[in-house]
Formats: sequence, structure tokens, C-alpha cells
Amino acid sequence: MWLAFIMPNNIPNTMNYILLDDYKKAWVFRHKDIPVSDEDAARIKPMSEERAAVLWATMVSREHDHPDFFDKTDWCGKEESFSEEVNWEDAWENSDEHLPQSILEHLDWQANTTVYFCMARNNIIETTFDVFKRNWQNFMFLADGSLLLGKKRNTVVQFLESGNAKLGEKPSA
Repeated sequence: MWLAFIMPNNIPNTMNYILLDDYKKAWVFRHKDIPVSDEDAARIKPMSEERAAVLWATMVSREHDHPDFFDKTDWCGKEESFSEEVNWEDAWENSDEHLPQSILEHLDWQANTTVYFCMARNNIIETTFDVFKRNWQNFMFLADGSLLLGKKRNTVVQFLESGNAKLGEKPSA
């Protein structure tokens, strides 16, 4: 007799992701003033430390574990990787539901683009661009040099704790 186990769509693959409820910074998605819908919460997938480390080494840095330590050996530590710096904090402080237009224009990603919000080698959240855009204010609680990368995309944004965002391009793989 064959037994089938069907995993509900809202339960992440335990090899690559952890449940949002088990994520140590999940409070940012439960903030009473900027609630996240249940549908969006189900699509916000913190990566397991192992999966995050692989993605970080592949897309961010093989040498450094956190944006504070980027240097010229990392594409994201080179000034020439970034062309412009814009303010995100004003829109956030004003409770603007939309990401600043300059960031949206720079990225120019489709709604279903898989995105990675990369905070450190062991701390990355995967979602889609439409979910990120709807909940960007929640993610900004985690802005500490965090990089927003798109799957198979070269444009990138680095969100700084200062309230600015660096618009850039990562080298083609």
C-alpha cells in the first residue's frame, strides 16, 4: 500500500526554509501598525542557515558574513557597483505603502520575480517581488546594509540603516 503525504502550500520545505513562526525576527511581520496578510505571510520564507549560506556565497560574498564587513574583494563592497543613493526612510516615516519610485524604476522587476532579502550569511528571506513591495515597510525594520537581490537579475538595492538605499548592479554570473 502506498501512502501519500501532501504538504500544504504554506509549510515551507524544511530542508531549505524555516517556518515564519520559528524565525527569530518574525516580529517585524507581526507589527500591529503594519500588518501582513495571512496570504503574504505564507509567501515570506526565511531560509534555513544552510540554504542561506549557500545563496550568500553564490550571490553575495564568499569572504564576508555581514554587510558591515564588505570590502573591495566583494562586488557589493566596490563603489563602482552602485550608481546612486536614494532615501527610503522618508516614505517609511510617512507610512507610504509604496516603495520609493526611484527604487521601483531601478529594479524594474516583474511581480512574480523571486527575491532574496539578504541580511547576513545565515539570515536571508525569500519571497516574490509583489509580496516584498506590499510589505516593504516591515522589511525595513531589518535594513542594516541588507541587499535585495532578484533571481536571475543583475539590479540590486542595498538598504542602509541611515535611511538611504544604494542602487546598483551586480556582475553577471
